[in-house]
Amino acid sequence: MVYFLLFLFVLIVTLAMLSYLHPVFGGNPNSEQKELYSKFDNHVNGKFVNQVPTKMAMNVSDIFSMMKDSLSGANDRTPAGQLPVTQIDWNKIKSEEDSLTWFGHSAFLLSLDNKKMLVDPMLGRVASPFSFVGSKRYSEDMLYIIDEMPAIDAVFITHDHYDHLDYPSIRKLKDKVGHFFVPYGVSAHLVRWGVLKEKITELNWWDETEFQGLTVAFTPSKHFSGRGVFNRDSTLWGGWVILGKQTRFYTSGDGGYDAHFKKIGEKYGPFTISLLEGGQYDRRWSWVHMTPEEAVQAHLDVNGENMMLIHWGAFTLAYHGWTEPIERAFAEAKKANLNLLTPQIGKTIILTGELTNYNSTWWK
Repeated sequence: MVYFLLFLFVLIVTLAMLSYLHPVFGGNPNSEQKELYSKFDNHVNGKFVNQVPTKMAMNVSDIFSMMKDSLSGANDRTPAGQLPVTQIDWNKIKSEEDSLTWFGHSAFLLSLDNKKMLVDPMLGRVASPFSFVGSKRYSEDMLYIIDEMPAIDAVFITHDHYDHLDYPSIRKLKDKVGHFFVPYGVSAHLVRWGVLKEKITELNWWDETEFQGLTVAFTPSKHFSGRGVFNRDSTLWGGWVILGKQTRFYTSGDGGYDAHFKKIGEKYGPFTISLLEGGQYDRRWSWVHMTPEEAVQAHLDVNGENMMLIHWGAFTLAYHGWTEPIERAFAEAKKANLNLLTPQIGKTIILTGELTNYNSTWWK
């Protein structure tokens, strides 16, 4: 028992040192930032909190059932082979047409009013702080795409988890990005990685700002944050509304289903397109991730015209089959008579006009 406790102590100290020393873990808000956050309604006892009380811990039976699930049914949790990436049409992306290009999971290149913007540009190989552990990307490593991109006017980050905020991607992107929009606290990560403070704007839920003629708003979600062992909920999480002259865009970020979607729809809808997460769900963490059916309902709540399911197609972070999310969303969308867009990774959607040619079942 003494040796076990000693081992546990050494492990905790080692993890703490790694969290402090290795840049991949990011930074922590300073005392001045913490003082500011303490005045927010959604910051309690030194941590950000959800709008409604949210269960975050799993009981012992949940943990054991997860261990059991991790050893069974693994065959369909990843594709049989590497997923292909459609040849990216950079001429279409660089044009003045409003467009959206999916890179898998929750990473997109958005063009509105000829402003080129990235949302959660996780283009690295593994959703983990270290390359030798964690879920590997289904497709090829996509970091090379950054070299081919035009200058990026802005990057929008929904929260600081590894499958959304990627250290290698930000390091490679930082010098070709004009501005970063992030939730409160996330600037500490970016500054540690070499992004200039003056290039970062932090927002709280329902905060609005203007960016080169676009209206930008940060909206609530029901989730959590943290990159290290000891910084859980030290940064905020949420979704983004970006409104252009012709296109009204919304992405949920990660989070469970709740009443905030209707409030977002009432305040900012209708949306030309809404991107709803629903691809890494489980009954044991239903409070912080949506099922595909809940994602469809959230799309209806926000008054979206066209929907994309996100948070799938790149990494295995849950215990269901890798195509199950889109299959279930497809069935639910058909019942709800809504237009679910399912472009292949790398394909560009033109957002003006009728969006009726992006409904393939490429994953089959």
